[in-house]
Amino acid sequence: MAERFSPDQKREDQKKDLKMSAVVVVHGGAWAIPDELAKASVDGVKVAACEGFSVLKGGGSALDAVEAAVRAMEDNVVFNAGHGAVLNADGEMELDAIIMDGRTLGSGAVSSVKNIANPVTLARAVMEKTAHIMLTSRGANLFAESIGTATVPTDTLVTEYERKEWEKRKNYVTGVMEDFNAQWVHDTVGAVAVDCAGNVACATSTGGIRNKMVGRVGDSPIIGSGGYADNLSGAVSCTGHGESILKVTLARLILSHVEQGKSVADSSQLSLQYMADRVRGAGGAIVVSPSGQWAATFTTDRMAWAAVDQDVLWYGLDPKERFKEQLSQ
Repeated sequence: MAERFSPDQKREDQKKDLKMSAVVVVHGGAWAIPDELAKASVDGVKVAACEGFSVLKGGGSALDAVEAAVRAMEDNVVFNAGHGAVLNADGEMELDAIIMDGRTLGSGAVSSVKNIANPVTLARAVMEKTAHIMLTSRGANLFAESIGTATVPTDTLVTEYERKEWEKRKNYVTGVMEDFNAQWVHDTVGAVAVDCAGNVACATSTGGIRNKMVGRVGDSPIIGSGGYADNLSGAVSCTGHGESILKVTLARLILSHVEQGKSVADSSQLSLQYMADRVRGAGGAIVVSPSGQWAATFTTDRMAWAAVDQDVLWYGLDPKERFKEQLSQ
């Protein structure tokens, strides 16, 4: 005999189903992560994913979740974003970030900004408080000052480890492409999420490439390259060799495959392979669809990533690696 449910029970079940569809995925950069940073990198992305998911679980939006997750990584010195970011050719820190709302296609970005601990939050302010999408360098810092964003001395953002690595690598001329899989290259952080209402969002933040030319901007803050979010297809955050990602507009390329009916995993794999074949670029991407399908894919040696889906924490570092932990309810 079929079980009968009251309208109230049905509504409760529907609510549970909606809650279960909330997903957050984060990455801590696709590069040749050395063994001495491996555990800290994985621990960092796990914490960031849980941070983002707790926002979703509390009824927060996908936008709130990706900002919270990326902030957690900007505050963690193991990652190349905010605290712990790399230095340019002049020994200065220039930071880039983007955030995008898949519901409205609203986006905000900052590039070459200095002395800001959480560039992703400044990027969100650009989206919400200006008529623009990107502010750069001095203009971004002036805007930060105008809205009361605290600035911090460069010394508080730079780690002793980074100072030593910068001293070792003062010559950018050796070629980023050749050296990208060497352990001295550090990379980006990012997050994607879908919330209970089916809205998607992405955020990406970076210090760029160590010893980059002053004023160099890579893919991270560029809409369609470092990240993209659209409720009609999904959200992506990219990581890897910035110039290569820019050439193929990687985030938008991945979603174009999704729009043609491919899975998020296949779309990521095809796009990364295209980037490798076409411009010899390596990288990674995290993707989530409005239905909660997700993937973390990379062609570099390693990528620290984590995802929370239905109270299960998934994470990995090496290719084809996928561990899971049940989170307490």
